[in-house]
Amino acid sequence: MDIEYITKLIEIVSKSKVDEIEIEEDGKKIRIAKTLQSSAAPQQTVYHVAPPVAAPVPTSIIPAQQPVPQGASAQPPPGAIPAPVATAKLHEVKSPIVGTFYRAPAPDAAAFVQVGSTVAKGSVLCIVEAMKLMNEIESDIAGKVVQIIVESGQPVEYDQVLFLIEPA
Repeated sequence: MDIEYITKLIEIVSKSKVDEIEIEEDGKKIRIAKTLQSSAAPQQTVYHVAPPVAAPVPTSIIPAQQPVPQGASAQPPPGAIPAPVATAKLHEVKSPIVGTFYRAPAPDAAAFVQVGSTVAKGSVLCIVEAMKLMNEIESDIAGKVVQIIVESGQPVEYDQVLFLIEPA
């Protein structure tokens, strides 16, 4: 075997996804491997972790950081992300299970509650379907629905906030 041939094989193996190659030619055998396999010492893998980098915050979500041109309205443009509701005095209704969130008992039926609806303790707010079972989620306090966090038909996780209710 020619040294140039061996060098070429090493380059090919190092650039490919192949970890090891073994060739036998004219009674000569060559084995090229990317990693050493030793029975005496276990193989160690060293990982280099880059420091975390803060993701840039889109400025369209934070109107206070954008100067408002003179003569322009301070109202957000249509289709903009609604401002989050202050949750200091609001009660969070969370999903007790993983499943699919539905606002109504049937596709053609009216929603259980709307934003602004007054609910009593024990009122059905929505349904979370899990494994073909429809689980009614009830309000655990009386109050007014301030925000519905999840869209109908969306998957929800355990302990995910579904509604914000202002206590009565």
